[in-house]
Amino acid sequence: MLVIRMARAGTKKRPFYHIVLADSRSPRDGRFIERLGYFNPLLPKDKEERLKLDLDKVKEWMKKGAQPSDRVMRFLDKAGVAKRAPRNNPEKAVPRKERKAKAEEAAKAPAA
Repeated sequence: MLVIRMARAGTKKRPFYHIVLADSRSPRDGRFIERLGYFNPLLPKDKEERLKLDLDKVKEWMKKGAQPSDRVMRFLDKAGVAKRAPRNNPEKAVPRKERKAKAEEAAKAPAA
């Protein structure tokens, strides 16, 4: 399976990412098929050099079945190439058992 993902480059504490097309079984920073762009998270968000993508190549590979990673999908959504599915997890805000029990005990206890 082909994936469009980020491969880390740069030095310690100075990340720089290449956006690459790779086989899903290959290592993150290992073998890839084609380099499609780059991402520099150290630059401010308004700088144009922060993210560069060859959108034509990305579209071409996606037509052939390549799946973008979550982070790359965010970039493509922002560029208007692909639409990211909205996240919906109503269970996330529900308190767990322990928290519910603690809240019930606090409600039963008389206020000092």
